[in-house]
Amino acid sequence: MIGTTINVTAVVAGSVIGAAVGNRLSDSMRTTVLQGLGLVTAIIGLQMALGTKNILIVLGAVLIGGIVGELLRIGDGLERLGGFFQSLLARGGSSHFSEGFVTASLLFCVGPMAILGSIQDGLTGDYQLLAVKSILDGFASIAFAASLGWGVGCAALSVLVYQGVITLLASVLERLLTDPMVEEMTATGGILIVGIGIKLLDIKDIRLASFLPALILAPVTVLITTMIKEWLG
Repeated sequence: MIGTTINVTAVVAGSVIGAAVGNRLSDSMRTTVLQGLGLVTAIIGLQMALGTKNILIVLGAVLIGGIVGELLRIGDGLERLGGFFQSLLARGGSSHFSEGFVTASLLFCVGPMAILGSIQDGLTGDYQLLAVKSILDGFASIAFAASLGWGVGCAALSVLVYQGVITLLASVLERLLTDPMVEEMTATGGILIVGIGIKLLDIKDIRLASFLPALILAPVTVLITTMIKEWLG
């Protein structure tokens, strides 16, 4: 769990710096920073999404995952969790608290580095990949917290739970996740990150958390299609 610990520390430290700097920025400056983050985030998501080998798998995972997410009211649950943290820490402060928590949680947890790095850390103790991710997340935390405030720092809890569970289950996940499954899960995650970019650019308010089940459905769909092809022969 050393890699995840480093990652959580980087997110918290970056958020502290960003929140401190953000208070000294004008509204127009924070808006510009947020728009810059939106543009870069959208490009990162596109690069990930274009790695798909079968767009129909990504499409099915996103559509069905969105339906499942709405039925489970995942977005509402995360908003309430963000509101809970705000009541503890912000004491009626920034209205962006929940947005910062949800947005940062998605950005830091969706992607191949979080999955592969955690598996590598759990199996061999090699946390190099997560250390690299920690640097990236740390700088991202500074930029996000400067505009969205302390909610970004609370996303460290999401990183701890998500990557910690993967690290503890590393030996099981390594046997289950094939390269094609990771590719389509990453591409699906890229779609969600594009959505983050769109949201940060204030183009459309997308209920991104509702699409989280798509990250599970994508590799499951790859597994099912592979089994069907083998059965057909």
